Amino acid sequence: MTSLTVDELWPLVPPFEAAFQVHMASWRLDGKPRTARRYTTYQNCPLPTPEDRLLFILVYLKTYPLQVVQGRLFGLGQSKAHQWIHALLVVLRAALRTLGDAPTRSLTELAKRLGVAEAAAAAMVEPTEGSPPAALPTAAVPVPVPPLLAMMGPNGASSAPRIRLSRRAVIAARTRATPSNTCGCSTLRGPFACCVRPLPAVPTRSTWPLPPQTPCPRAVGGARLWAFWR
Repeated sequence: MTSLTVDELWPLVPPFEAAFQVHMASWRLDGKPRTARRYTTYQNCPLPTPEDRLLFILVYLKTYPLQVVQGRLFGLGQSKAHQWIHALLVVLRAALRTLGDAPTRSLTELAKRLGVAEAAAAAMVEPTEGSPPAALPTAAVPVPVPPLLAMMGPNGASSAPRIRLSRRAVIAARTRATPSNTCGCSTLRGPFACCVRPLPAVPTRSTWPLPPQTPCPRAVGGARLWAFWR
């Protein structure tokens, strides 16, 4: 599961454990800086020995499973497997750099490590599947023929003014056009349609005949008073 034999695996354990202790002295397992107590391996730790931690990260790099599957293989949950993976990747890189076996990232570093010229190192490198092919002579690119029918671009936003339905003039016009102001049952159609007409005004004075008026004697000041029988 790691592509390494036992004889190849054992020399990696001491530098890997030394890099692990250096890393955990400054950082916690969740990636935050360590500010309180120092790191100690608990008895119920799922990866208690250096060999377990090295096997854990080598299996992950070789098979690259889901974090859920990786955690199930070593008795961890997905969240804890995520923390261990990110912590041990940094530790393994530091251990490989200490041994001088870290992969190089440029031809210059590769040539310097092998002690050869850069051209000789470039000849040793095999092109990968995703590398761009060698440049080929470019042929004349034919000019595209215009289409038979003219192509129109997408229409832009309309420049016509929009009528806001909340304006006072629109609301007043809509209120005047409401048929319920003149007819209480304008929603009916056909023979069942009807219209409510307003009733005539009711006179404010009574239409009963008044009693006969009797003249009274002249009062003080010459004003004539009239008394009404009730």
